[in-house]
Amino acid sequence: MKALTLTAYNEFEFGDVPRPVPGPDEVVVRVRACGICGSDVHGYDGTSGRRIPPIIMGHEASGEIAEVGAAVTTWRVGERVTFDSTVYCGSCDYCRDGQVNLCSNRRVLGVSCGDYRQHGAFAEYVTVPARILFALPDHLTFEQAAFAEPLSIALHAVERVRPQPGETALVIGAGVIGLLVLQVLKMKGCGRVFVSDLNEARLAIARSTGADEVLVPGAVDVVAEVKRRTGGEGCDLSMECVGFGPAVRTAIDAVRKGGRVGLVGNLAATCDLPLQQVVTREISLYGSCASSGEYQAAVDALAAGRIQTAALLSAVAPLDEGAVWFDRLHSGREPLIKVILQP
Repeated sequence: MKALTLTAYNEFEFGDVPRPVPGPDEVVVRVRACGICGSDVHGYDGTSGRRIPPIIMGHEASGEIAEVGAAVTTWRVGERVTFDSTVYCGSCDYCRDGQVNLCSNRRVLGVSCGDYRQHGAFAEYVTVPARILFALPDHLTFEQAAFAEPLSIALHAVERVRPQPGETALVIGAGVIGLLVLQVLKMKGCGRVFVSDLNEARLAIARSTGADEVLVPGAVDVVAEVKRRTGGEGCDLSMECVGFGPAVRTAIDAVRKGGRVGLVGNLAATCDLPLQQVVTREISLYGSCASSGEYQAAVDALAAGRIQTAALLSAVAPLDEGAVWFDRLHSGREPLIKVILQP
């Protein structure tokens, strides 16, 4: 089969690799669409440390079942499916408690981090455990279904902070996850959502997908503006979708006393924390990792049209052009949001 393999940092090879063979409880999926995630771009240049070459990346995918393992009885060849990016064991204490994102034996598709290598879906075929599959309704396109994985992450992150109808929120970062978090917040009933980003083209997309107000750091003092527009109190909750120190500080500074902060981005490994402010203002911080039971809800929301994806889709391209699109995404010279590759 053909695959796009990261052979060295900043270097891809498109060519033949062995077609995967399913284990007893696995299926082989013929990949029809696979999105390039921001984590893939950071893996491409080696900054994340979680895409050690050689590795076939890709985890935001959909397709058709091409082969089933001997013990698989609930899926058939030809069924249209998507799948979680988290390969959880299903038997550890966390899995039994429903916290599959914290699985003691967790692997992630398209990741090689020293502890394991799990090839992903930038290929004609990928093998996944049957337990992480989800069926697609006929009217949902493969390209739309490729958004199920990032949407499940957004759903999990928002659920962690438990927004209440009518609350005010700030989303920091208008990348794919931030734009999906925005839509989920509105879907959950938030009355007013601010979005902050340095890129005005992305903020225009935020406006078109539900943002009530947009803010450009540097052009305005984001914290001061949020407080000014909330009677001096600050917003009820904030969602940090970038993952570096200044953005985390903004997320904390912008909430009211007793506010909640969702930490979704993880670009930097560490950051300074304004500890006294968190303690004296009793701010609650909620880390969020992957998804944990929200995947079906993501598919359902996409199928019902409750989440807009067209505005987020920048390009659909053949897999053999993947290296070019990775380079364009990595350069940051264009206002690209989501690029989907088709094997």
